[in-house]
Amino acid sequence: MMRIAVQMNPISMIDIVGDTTFALCLEAQRRGYEVFYYTPDRILMRDGRIFAWIERLQVRDQMDHYYTLEESLEVELSEMDVILLRQDPPFNMNYMTTTYMLERIHPRTFVVNNPVQVRDSPEKIFVTEFPDLMPETLITQDIGEFNAFRQEFGDVILKPLYAHGGSGIFYLAADDLNSLSLLDLFRKLFKEPFIVQRYLKDIGEGDKRIILLDGEPVGAINRIPNKGDVRSNMHVGGRVERADITKREYEICDRIGPSLKERGLILTGIDVIGGYLTEINVTSPTGIREIKRFDGVDIAVLFWDLIEAKV
Repeated sequence: MMRIAVQMNPISMIDIVGDTTFALCLEAQRRGYEVFYYTPDRILMRDGRIFAWIERLQVRDQMDHYYTLEESLEVELSEMDVILLRQDPPFNMNYMTTTYMLERIHPRTFVVNNPVQVRDSPEKIFVTEFPDLMPETLITQDIGEFNAFRQEFGDVILKPLYAHGGSGIFYLAADDLNSLSLLDLFRKLFKEPFIVQRYLKDIGEGDKRIILLDGEPVGAINRIPNKGDVRSNMHVGGRVERADITKREYEICDRIGPSLKERGLILTGIDVIGGYLTEINVTSPTGIREIKRFDGVDIAVLFWDLIEAKV
């Protein structure tokens, strides 16, 4: 029997309708694995050994009573067979510190995704290794560079470099008079550079999320922004619909797949708008429950089949 520990955000705060981590836990439990849960603040290092205060977890696909936790115990994480690194960004020093700790036990205890590569492949920077697949992109804190980019491309999207789920994304039209004020706010709120991309008008047709396992595409959904919004993320109310993977999108997957596999990024999600790759999500990609509802493809089953083969 495999022992699985899940490092995630507080389980009491998730929405099980669309939560990928919850779906992975359901399938692990169905297979008879022992499933344990802990939050990032419960991991610790003592004399070079990695421990966590974990609780045995039972899950049910019932909105009003979807989990039960047993007594909290301090356990050395090397006793686990698999650890799912599934906490959401922001990708800050706290997040990075947990990857340093989990690196100490991987791959003897198999951590998914590889904590070294989660740390070394920030989602909005990793994608820039494939510039020909992307819309024109600038990462900077320099207002002069921003103004030159905007003068060249007109309408742009501005977003924080390490946020997630549609947080802090702004559409700036070429004649928007609030741009400099917004940049000033960004520079006060975030110590890191921000990211600017040419606005893709095809966002109205949707932002496609494609899930890849070990570098191979296994399913997709399309996320449509609400009227008057450019954010299609499910966290901010984007409408989800069934989607097929196009020839262009298979070409994108073929290009990036070998790099994902080489890095040990087993469960990833990419975002594609109008044939352009915009992000590669390696921390806690979502979408597998929606794919199962629309297409019947149970990616949680495929995921654990793959992990069993590797472990």
